[in-house]
Amino acid sequence: MATTIVNDTPIRYEDSGGDGPAVLFSHGFLMDHTMFDAQLEALSADYRCIRWDERGFGDTPANGPFTYWDSADDAVAVLDACGVEQAAFVGMSQGGFLSIRAALAHPGRVRALALIDSCADVDDDETIEGYRGMLAGFTAGDEATQQAVAEGVAALILGDETLSAEWIPRWFANLERSDLNIAGQALLSRDDVQPRAAEIACPVLAIHGGDDQAISVDRARLFVDAVADGRGVMVVDGAAHAPNMTHPDIVNVALAGFLSSL
Repeated sequence: MATTIVNDTPIRYEDSGGDGPAVLFSHGFLMDHTMFDAQLEALSADYRCIRWDERGFGDTPANGPFTYWDSADDAVAVLDACGVEQAAFVGMSQGGFLSIRAALAHPGRVRALALIDSCADVDDDETIEGYRGMLAGFTAGDEATQQAVAEGVAALILGDETLSAEWIPRWFANLERSDLNIAGQALLSRDDVQPRAAEIACPVLAIHGGDDQAISVDRARLFVDAVADGRGVMVVDGAAHAPNMTHPDIVNVALAGFLSSL
């Protein structure tokens, strides 16, 4: 992986290279760039695929408080480091949060948005407090509490026992080297950008797990229906919050069709 420095923070990224149109993949909370392995395999022959580790995850540290507006700037800095003027942004969950903000703050750099189980609005107060409790249990609880929280989060995000067995140890390893509370604060205190949806002029597609318990399909539709060039919501039946990992063939076909239409 390569590194670019943004406000004294080393942002780690990977660039497949090639002459195809650029696609920037931004991962969800607790995940890292490898959650898009299946998309890279499917798309890198035709597209220049760039993936990165966001602040607090993978090999990118969180050196201090940040917002998803800062993360949007990080994403653009990764494009700068790759010498890419414009890319289609593919963002899963928090990767979608930052991608939407990139389209608002840097519209000339965002060719299109493909949002995987993401939204532009915010959770209600009760849900946020529940997430705060989960975050506290995972970062400061005893071993049994941490394991229980991790298993609950894995069921919410992945809904797949094999993937959960792979990712839960990685979450604990990340906990040892990074202050998850910094990234958690960015997630739980994000601002509501749904009222600005009409400002987004680029094409927008939403791909959403039909069984997602974290972000409902209706919230994805709310955003797509409000943008200037919404291309619909593709629901992946039986998928939880990360359909690009649990149902990659379906998601890859949808992404390929969307990208080829641009």
